[in-house]
Amino acid sequence: MKRFSEGRESVTDEETSGWTATSRTKENIAKVGQIVRENRRLTVRSIAQQVTIDRERVRKILTDDLDMRKVCAKIVPKELTEERKQRRVTICQDLLERQDDILGRVITVDEIWVYQYDPETKQQIAQWKTANSPRPKSSVSSNEESKQFCWLFDIRGITHYEFLPTGQTVNQVYYLEIMERLLEKVRRKRPEILPTTHGSCITTMHILTRHSL
Repeated sequence: MKRFSEGRESVTDEETSGWTATSRTKENIAKVGQIVRENRRLTVRSIAQQVTIDRERVRKILTDDLDMRKVCAKIVPKELTEERKQRRVTICQDLLERQDDILGRVITVDEIWVYQYDPETKQQIAQWKTANSPRPKSSVSSNEESKQFCWLFDIRGITHYEFLPTGQTVNQVYYLEIMERLLEKVRRKRPEILPTTHGSCITTMHILTRHSL
């Protein structure tokens, strides 16, 4: 009212400083889409700086024009192929269909490299995706610092575990040493699964080791 009392007659908005309302052009939409496809982890601020339009309009382009949402990548230790997944399912089904108590008498072994890495926050691993694109996955990145970890377990839990010495080669001889250390743990933790003769247990472990290499 003050402006009209001072003599203003026009009712249209005057030009203001800042970003123009024409920032959401086809050219800018295409440019934003290209930038995001090249690096889906970019923040809205970073994209706005590259396209030289304000962040709110970049956000509108991403969510309204490109139909994208930023979601956190799912952390997985490793990515399995469909063939490996199916093989695991088949083995599990075969074990479950057996009538004997094999699962109660089996100790299995697994190994993994334990990597030293710099963990990323959820904000750092978040990526832009469309409604139809799959959820992104982020594998653990590693550097030169790593240790090989070996553990043996049954249906009751972990029976024995150890970190391999740096530079140690996992061969038949070293596996036998692990089996002998495992036997000592089994004597204390799982004596009911031991055969009547402990010597035959070591021999069986040795045979299993040779067949697994």
